[in-house]
Amino acid sequence: MPRLMSRVRPPFPAPFFICMKHIKYKAVIFDLDGTLIDSMGIWRQVDKEFLGKRGIAVPGDLFARLPQGNSYIQTAQYFKDRFYLTDSVDEIMNEWTQSVCHHYENDIALKENAKECIIGLDGSRILIGLGTSNSYDLAIAALKQHQILLYFKTIITGCMELKGKPFPDIYLKAAADLAVNPTECIVIEDTLSGIMAAKNAGMYAIAIYDEDADEHRNEINHTADFSANNYKEIISHLQDLIC
Repeated sequence: MPRLMSRVRPPFPAPFFICMKHIKYKAVIFDLDGTLIDSMGIWRQVDKEFLGKRGIAVPGDLFARLPQGNSYIQTAQYFKDRFYLTDSVDEIMNEWTQSVCHHYENDIALKENAKECIIGLDGSRILIGLGTSNSYDLAIAALKQHQILLYFKTIITGCMELKGKPFPDIYLKAAADLAVNPTECIVIEDTLSGIMAAKNAGMYAIAIYDEDADEHRNEINHTADFSANNYKEIISHLQDLIC
């Protein structure tokens, strides 16, 4: 997928990260689903409908173990293997994308104060990237819907030939694209696998609360470097952390 470093920077309000010393962290990499947008409930419905069409009930342990990682490609392969599907991996991914694309283009909500956080970081000359297990097309659709695509200097997605989270590959690729050291990156994530991917990449991991990840709440809070309930708390922490 193309790097997005050449996007024209629009005028911004005064930065809220005013640093008077050497900046330790040069980039912030966001996850997408459950982190920037409230989309996890939609995916639970997609799982139910996708398997239901094939006469399969959603098992309680559906995502208990994804040994190869949880990228879009790898999750499709996992469904194919686990449920002995005749569909190809591409057909599975295309069906998922078609099921949710309208929502990503039109009505999936951005988490409160997420846009303010992004604008503040960009105005403070902090590089911004996206590292998601979702598809490139859906990621672009969601960022365009909320008019924040132009702030992202690289977008790494789960349809690339990379190991998915909790492996560090997605975040390491984002850091390489941004030309920064992994130790100079902050990751904002909502899931345990995402937090583990950030830590495995040697990055500072911030966990943002999402109800869908409650099953692993204690592990998330234990593994992350900082846990927040919302973006107001993240903005306050970033002001201390970056400056």
